[in-house]
Amino acid sequence: MPTAPFGLLLDVDGPIASPIARRIAIDTITRDLLTLAAAGIPIAFITGRSDAFMREQVVAPLVASGLDAGAHVFGVFEKGGCWAPVTPHGLGPLEIDTVVAVPDAVRTAVEGLARERYADTMFVDEGKHVMISIEQSTDVPSAVYQQAQRHFDADVDALLVSLAAGPGFRRDSTIISTDVESVLLDKDRGAARALDWFAARGVTAERWWSAGDSRSDYRMADEVHRRGIPVAHLDVRPGDGMLDRPYHVVVEGDLVHDAAGAAFLRRRVTELG
Repeated sequence: MPTAPFGLLLDVDGPIASPIARRIAIDTITRDLLTLAAAGIPIAFITGRSDAFMREQVVAPLVASGLDAGAHVFGVFEKGGCWAPVTPHGLGPLEIDTVVAVPDAVRTAVEGLARERYADTMFVDEGKHVMISIEQSTDVPSAVYQQAQRHFDADVDALLVSLAAGPGFRRDSTIISTDVESVLLDKDRGAARALDWFAARGVTAERWWSAGDSRSDYRMADEVHRRGIPVAHLDVRPGDGMLDRPYHVVVEGDLVHDAAGAAFLRRRVTELG
């Protein structure tokens, strides 16, 4: 199998899906992903999102628009907690790493808190297998949500202490969610899962790109670099502070989020000629 000129490790919220609309909102993103996949470019979506979200908001548009049967596309969900191939028929069999699952008592307490006291600003992501995710309601302004989130996060921290969840689990908050997860889960674990999956199938690339909107997304490129493979990272929300890394870190001018992701994918299609 020939070596691809490059491969893609893509966060979903931000570079692919709009963090406001929570879906692929720019048509060229789907079209360019399909073009790249048909050209043999290995593509992995590495996200904290659930497989259910990915199936509905990312995989379904790719399948509906004609994902190539020979494409090498893989999905890693919940930051490495579960994974599945992406096929022309949809998401393939899901594998789940139960070792990193949040204890049932913690899930019951955190999700119960969200439903009972914070349902006016946030909701429980029912699709998570190993993580807990409490997400901003789409009809709630960000400023209102962020104020509620500060109180919610403090309550979650108190719950984790009272339940003696221990050092094996943490709270991780983003601009649209609060997660409770194993400390073993992160984007480098997701990248390792994807790279190993491609390698097991003889799929290789001369170099890799990663793309994301949070500082933790740099960990995807960190894992590639650790393996001695050339890599560069696209930061689609550089306003949060770009990290100093031993590989190239780039931006798409003044563009952010999925607008930057769309421009980046267009460049990669152009690069193929």
